[in-house]
Amino acid sequence: MDNNVVTQFYFAYGSNMDQARMLGRNMQMLSATAGWLDGYGLRFNKRSELDDNLACANIVWSPSERIEGVLYELRCIEEIAKLDPYEGAPRRYSREMFNVQTADGVQPAWVYVANPAVLDNHILPARWYLEHLLAGREFLSKDYWERINQTDCLAESVEWS
Repeated sequence: MDNNVVTQFYFAYGSNMDQARMLGRNMQMLSATAGWLDGYGLRFNKRSELDDNLACANIVWSPSERIEGVLYELRCIEEIAKLDPYEGAPRRYSREMFNVQTADGVQPAWVYVANPAVLDNHILPARWYLEHLLAGREFLSKDYWERINQTDCLAESVEWS
């Protein structure tokens, strides 16, 4: 997709599915709705910026899967830049454009994708981190939510924002 397209939509598939987290990051949103990407899967393989032993969410190409999340309409186009420091963009995540499916059709939106240099398939997320994803329950199918809830995670870890 053309990265020059201007949009004020952001698709969250990780901890930003938690609307309280988004508000805590001073994000100004006009709406939130369920969205998904066919042909992509959720993985916990991106090393946390604060602890290399903790996994964060990532999106990967996987033709037989679907990733679900929250499609936010931001107050203005410039709002997305506020998330870049939290996501470690452009170093840890790149911000890319995807066509997100919704019940009302397709909407181009920004999506963060982990950069290969920070991937590690041998780490696990912390339970507190998963709870941020699970907070998006109203936007997720029951099966998808349950899959996230059953994700193996580290026993204990200190929470960071």
